[in-house]
Amino acid sequence: MTEKAEVDLTGAKQNTGVWLVKVPKYLSQQWAKATGRGEVGKLRICKKGNQGKAEVSFTLNEELTVIEGIEGKTVSAPRDHPFTMQTVGGQMLAVFTETSSDKIALEGVVVQRAECRPAVSESYMRLKRLQIEESSKPMRLSQQLDKAVTSNYKPVANHENNLEYERKKKEEGKRARADKQQVLDMLFSAFEKHQYYNIKDLVDITKQPVIYLKEILRDIGIYNVKGTHKNTWELKPEYRHYQGEEKTDD
Repeated sequence: MTEKAEVDLTGAKQNTGVWLVKVPKYLSQQWAKATGRGEVGKLRICKKGNQGKAEVSFTLNEELTVIEGIEGKTVSAPRDHPFTMQTVGGQMLAVFTETSSDKIALEGVVVQRAECRPAVSESYMRLKRLQIEESSKPMRLSQQLDKAVTSNYKPVANHENNLEYERKKKEEGKRARADKQQVLDMLFSAFEKHQYYNIKDLVDITKQPVIYLKEILRDIGIYNVKGTHKNTWELKPEYRHYQGEEKTDD
């Protein structure tokens, strides 16, 4: 963006309102594969009753559902994505566009924020498993050399990468927060295996700070304060997806 670029404020004059929607990374990657007119799916907005809140959902086009992983593995992306509607929260947010010739235009002011999440289904669980498998594979691989290495390398007591890691670890002094979607993926994967978890076990699984983890759990889970499973977390009914009947731990 140049310092003296003029801004086209037609969008402001027309009082154009836009939505700011957060989507999963895999969904934006599938959108980029769209051909022809670039149609990626259908957005459905319905309102129940005069006072009911609008229910919004996005359905991905079937031809964009194939996701290719490493080693030739493929899975089908979820098609149904309900929206979680959020307020703008008193903020003034706007959307601008910039052309290759440095022309800047105001497209509109954000009037609604939302998060587009996949509906929990078999295809969603298969996608999560593939992503977890790929993220857990080692970045370094052993390789057999045909010839002996003749270069002379001076051994060091500690490599620079290790020193940098230790320095950052001391500076942070606590667990680093992972991306929210990544934490959700780990939680859904864990709750596939068991219905109930205490917070200590979930911290061990996700490696996340307790406060941050509880913030995410409040969105998708229920904390049991009494009964057989007192002091444990379980998924809210809309996020549960068990085979057959709802399963419980023995």
